[in-house]
Amino acid sequence: MNSLVQISKNDLVTTSLVVAESVDYEHRSILKLIKDHEKDFKDFGTLALGVRKTKGRPTKYFILTEPQTYYLLTLMQNKPMVSKFKKELVKEFVRMRKALVNIHANHQNKEWQQARIDGKAVRKETTDAIKDFVEYAVKQGSKNAVRYYANITKMENKALFILEQKFDNVRQVLDNHQLSTLKTADRIVYETLQEGMERSMNYKDIYKLAKERVETLATLVKPTIVISQTELKLIE
Repeated sequence: MNSLVQISKNDLVTTSLVVAESVDYEHRSILKLIKDHEKDFKDFGTLALGVRKTKGRPTKYFILTEPQTYYLLTLMQNKPMVSKFKKELVKEFVRMRKALVNIHANHQNKEWQQARIDGKAVRKETTDAIKDFVEYAVKQGSKNAVRYYANITKMENKALFILEQKFDNVRQVLDNHQLSTLKTADRIVYETLQEGMERSMNYKDIYKLAKERVETLATLVKPTIVISQTELKLIE
């Protein structure tokens, strides 16, 4: 289940879309409510906009800080669904606040810092290999080879982790064990891309082989939750 609250740039936020969906309001009604009280919302911080891309027209929404979210809820009628959402939202902000504390504690830990440094070194090698692979794929006729930078990252994260929300940088919120696992996956991708290009394989087959090998790793280490509710002891 996706989290009601997201970590973004070392802060906790939610969105007008999340609020609208959770209390069964039309999103345009939530947008109007925010715009009508825009000055008051800005008293609690910058009122940022986001865009959700869809097949049709992109949907604009507001990114809300914790105080802004609570203020929005005070402007809404206190229906049963709204009251229930308030309770769940408070729980989620508390849970994610604990997550931020844990993340910051990890960043001060020397073992985590070393794991991050080691991971960055391997990741750079892998990124260099992806660059060569993109050029290789283009020569074989690929029209969208540049997408492999993002696709390989998404493939690794999907195979190795259970992500309950999006993060600006997943690696910054992983623990030592997860960083170590991801470093192994990066090494697998690096070696597979190099091997495939040396053997003059088709670029699609090379990517498929890299994906299969990372997924095999995932079956051995078992996917882990990034910011687990159990570990953070969600309050009742």
